[in-house]
Order: sequence, then structure tokens, then C-alpha cells
Amino acid sequence: MRPTGPLRSSPLPGDGAPVTRRRREAIPVSAATTRSRTPDRLCAEAVDLARTAAEEAAAPGVVGEHVSAVSEGDRVVTHFFECKEFGYRGWRWAVTVARASRAKIVTLDEAVLLPGPDALLAPEWVPWSERLRPGDMGPGDLLPTESDDLRLEPGFTGEDAPPPNSPVSEEMAELVEAEYAESTDDIDVTAVPPADLPLAPARGSISAVAEELGMRRARVLSRYGLHIAADRWDENFGAKTAMAQAAPATCVSCAFLMPIAGSLRQAFGVCANEFSPADGRMVSLAYGCGGHSEAAVMPKPPKPAVPVLDEMRADPFPLRPAPDSGSVPTDAVSADADLGHS
Repeated sequence: MRPTGPLRSSPLPGDGAPVTRRRREAIPVSAATTRSRTPDRLCAEAVDLARTAAEEAAAPGVVGEHVSAVSEGDRVVTHFFECKEFGYRGWRWAVTVARASRAKIVTLDEAVLLPGPDALLAPEWVPWSERLRPGDMGPGDLLPTESDDLRLEPGFTGEDAPPPNSPVSEEMAELVEAEYAESTDDIDVTAVPPADLPLAPARGSISAVAEELGMRRARVLSRYGLHIAADRWDENFGAKTAMAQAAPATCVSCAFLMPIAGSLRQAFGVCANEFSPADGRMVSLAYGCGGHSEAAVMPKPPKPAVPVLDEMRADPFPLRPAPDSGSVPTDAVSADADLGHS
């Protein structure tokens, strides 16, 4: 065996130039790289043992033909059998067998039912909190919102700020505490349920002031909530829909468009055309349909001229027709013939 050590130089015969020799290093080889993927012969031949184990785990008559055998490692083989049970199309019974090194007895590891490449599987599980879809709510259903919902933000702030940053003065806070103490002096707390106890007056609080000013909503839509609402409305009634592509004009010039308040009025409105597919819906100003108020205006019917009556002129009417008028020849009727009038 050659000794290993650091690089060293030795003189070459004939001249004094040194020669560098490189050290040989051993390359580590793991067992996984040398493991053979060929199934072990004894384990691959243990089909009857694997079938017996599968029939014990399954119901009688549901284990079908032997499909294949796959090597899982050194002396470890998994046998696959067809599953004939109703509702498990494409599933296979997998039975793993193994044997120890230098042993000729094959033992059983496990028997399980696994899906195959074309197995009939259930759809991906969806958490209960994400199963609700638009239109699922019915009368009487309640949908609670989380306290940290990204679509919402506080409508007003500063209510819980301690002094001196609190908008409620110390005198008002002391007055509220005194009124609450007076209202609860004559009440036996132990004899009254907590739900029937009087609440502290909200006079002077931020919520009371906000309600007086018309800001009754404790939470309002956040910027994120506005963005996702605008994307949803634009997807249903926006410029990229088939109806808008074939429309003669957009909603921005339609008389049936009702403007809205807030920051979204620059891009959306409410349709008030009963014949439009978007009646009562929030539509984009770039949306359009065939019911546009100015797309096809019907022309007004022409008015007849006012009749003119000339009451100052007399029109002569002859008692007898002219001789050259009519279809009766003049020689057939004499001039003094009776016209048949009494």
C-alpha cells in the first residue's frame, strides 16, 4: 500500500530540478450510489406471500391480478395487485416484502392500498374558512368578519388613546365614572345577570362624536378592499367583456348611468337601464351595451301641416255638368231632360 502524505519534492537523477508528486485521495462512495435497482430475486418471487397478506388486509374477492414489482432498495421489493373493490378504480394493493442479508426467508413489511396513475381521487381539500363562494349565502345566514380582515380598516381612531393624547378630557372621564357609580349604587351585582347591568354612558366618547357627525361605521373599506372590489366589478362588467366589445358606445356617455360617491366614481357607476344585462349592477365607465341612450335614437314622425280654410272666397258649383264631361254622349240626352230631381 502506498503511503499518503503532503506534497513533497525529490531530486531527479542527472540534474538538480525538483519533481512534484501529487497525493492520491480516496473518493467516498455511499451505499445509495452502489445500491442496485434490480429487484431481489427471492423477494420478487414472493408473489404468493404478498397476495396472502393483501387478501388478509382487504375484503374477500377484491384483490386482483399481480400488476408489477418495484425495488425499494437492497432486498426490499413492493408488489402491486389490482383492486376490484367498487369505488376504487385505478387503486392498487401494495405489499412490501424484504429479507435480511444472507437470509433465504422473505418476510412481510406492510400491506396498504395506494392510488395508481389513473386512480379516481377526491378533489383537493379546501378549509372550511375558504369554502364560501359568492352567491352561497341565503336568508338568515351570518358571515362573521375577522378583526384583522385586510379588506377593512377603522373608520375613526383615537378612542382608546390614553391621556394626554386622548380626545376625551380628564374632567369628562371623571364625570362619566361618577355617573356610572351613581347608577350602580342601588343595584345588587350578585342578584342581577351581567347582561342586565347598565352600561357606562358613551357621552363624550369618540364613538358618540363620530355617530353625531354621521360617521357611524366603526370600520370602512381599506385600500385593499377597494382594489379587489374594483377588479371584481371590472371583470364582470368591464371593457374586456364581449358585450362591451360589441357596444356602439361606452357607459360614460349614457344617460342611464347613475354616478356614485367616493373615490370609485371616477371609474364606476350604477346602470339604471331595465333592458340592459347590467341593470342595477356596478359597471365600469368603459363598459357598454346595445341599450345605450344615444346609440340609436328613433326619428320623430313628421307633423302634418295645419289645414287652411278660406272663408272669404266662394267656389261656384254648376247645377249641370259640362257637355264634354262624363261618359254619356251629348246626343243621347237632350239639354232639357229631367235630371231626376224633384
